[in-house]
Amino acid sequence: MRIEQLQSFLAVAEMGNFGQVAQKFQVTQSTISRQIQALEQELGLPLFHRSNHAKLTVGGERLLSRAKKIVAEWDTVTAEFNDLKAGKQPELCVAAIHSVCAYYLPPILPQFCRDYPEIELRVTALGSDRALKVLRDGLIDIAIVMNNRFLTTSPEMVVKVLYEETIEVLMAASHPLSQYPEVPWSELANYPQIVFKDGYGMQRLVQDLFARYNKPLKIVMELNTLDAFRGVVRQGEIIALLPHAALIEARFDPTLAVRKIIPPEHLHNGQTSPDSIFTREVVLVTTGDRLQIPPIAHFCDLVKQIATMRDNKL
Repeated sequence: MRIEQLQSFLAVAEMGNFGQVAQKFQVTQSTISRQIQALEQELGLPLFHRSNHAKLTVGGERLLSRAKKIVAEWDTVTAEFNDLKAGKQPELCVAAIHSVCAYYLPPILPQFCRDYPEIELRVTALGSDRALKVLRDGLIDIAIVMNNRFLTTSPEMVVKVLYEETIEVLMAASHPLSQYPEVPWSELANYPQIVFKDGYGMQRLVQDLFARYNKPLKIVMELNTLDAFRGVVRQGEIIALLPHAALIEARFDPTLAVRKIIPPEHLHNGQTSPDSIFTREVVLVTTGDRLQIPPIAHFCDLVKQIATMRDNKL
């Protein structure tokens, strides 16, 4: 049973003439006849009394109300899909890591709202792993996160690298490590650290770095806001490893200090730079089907434009 067969059935039931229905659909009368015959063969009963005016049989009467519901539902679905392809949707949902929300997205959001004023833009600050999970679950349209190849390898995922940034040390201005223009990696293990909570890519990155180079990591606290990181670090000897973009405000705070990291000596051989070791990759992630929806594709394009401008300034 095909939708066009039901549509032809309803048209014949309404107009009572196969020829008039053929003219309405701009097909031959034999096409309409074949569609009705195929439907009758599938159902096992005639649907019309063939005469000068086609009248419904008992079977046709039984099918009529149900066919109307099926065709009406199909028309609703078709209209919704046409709206979707045309970019008519009530909202667009984005999840991004905190530093991206604070420093990267603000120029983009008003522009998108001007371009699509009828769409409500919803932006949520989430950790990378959590953002990728809700993207996979279909709860958001776009994630802008620290790359996690374990969570972005599905064939439906589309990953665009936006930029890379260094990981640096945040400390109190009076901290012993502030004496260094750049902090030796070996010194970091001597001090307690704050890390992001579980579900944030930065926690995994910091843990992996210390494990990879066989250094103890003294975690004393887990937090999830940059304000909280700055507030705690400001108090004393606790330090934090954070990405460059998350440290913009700290650089202008006289009570805080930010330093780059000198990598382990056995890796710093003239070919391996600190930036290549202590970096994170920030990516935009969505799905291939979402990129076919105009407002989602447009938002992604705006993000890529900002990424290009950022790279040109560096």
